[in-house]
Amino acid sequence: MTATSPSSTLETPRAEQTNRIWNVVRLHLTNTWVIVQTPAIILALIFAVNYAIWAVLDVSISMDSGEAVDGTQWSGAATFIFVYMSVVAAQAITVTFPFALGYSVTRREYYLGTSLLFVLVSAGYAVGMAILAAIEEATGGWGLGGHMFTAIYFGTEGGLARLFVFFSLFLFFFFAGAAIATVYMRWRMYGMIAFWAALGVLLIALVALFTYTDTWPAVGEWFATNGASGVAAWLLLPTAVAAVTGFLVLRRATPRN
Repeated sequence: MTATSPSSTLETPRAEQTNRIWNVVRLHLTNTWVIVQTPAIILALIFAVNYAIWAVLDVSISMDSGEAVDGTQWSGAATFIFVYMSVVAAQAITVTFPFALGYSVTRREYYLGTSLLFVLVSAGYAVGMAILAAIEEATGGWGLGGHMFTAIYFGTEGGLARLFVFFSLFLFFFFAGAAIATVYMRWRMYGMIAFWAALGVLLIALVALFTYTDTWPAVGEWFATNGASGVAAWLLLPTAVAAVTGFLVLRRATPRN
């Protein structure tokens, strides 16, 4: 008679669960154009437009171009890619969730696989943008004094700190977009109306609070004290809240084609 160890009986279900989680990742990557190529193309087009602007400024401004160069440090051109990733996350949830459940994937496995995808893509894009930032820094702004990947919002603390900032931003927008998508999956249009209304009221209340208590200088001081990497570290907190909220809402969501 062959003895079966307890560990071997537990390994098979765990291995199957791991396979299903990776299958969810593969499901999202069935069409890589949405989550990989399209954002890269958009980022390249934004860079091309900015490069043309820098070239025009370099030609048109004669001797004193210091102010123009300093002005490019406040460029928000690269921030669009982060906002776009929230749209990608929302599309990923709404499109693949009903399909995945049809293949006997649990909601937990689906959300773990989707979260794993977000982490991997965030890491990949963060590394890519950190490399571009290093090149931008080494070439003096691509030879024209421009700033896109080294904008002031991404910090001036070095390459590793900037990599962390990029990674945190991508994670936040991925999980924020996913959480919004789960609200739609759970409550449809009524849920979206309630969500955006509540968000609008919250933002207005915060602006009113800071204005009437005259605490805007304190807010600015907080950002200046923490720096880009410190703010990025704090951003992990709402990212975790969005991730947990998205999972809790998705547990009761009903897929509809």
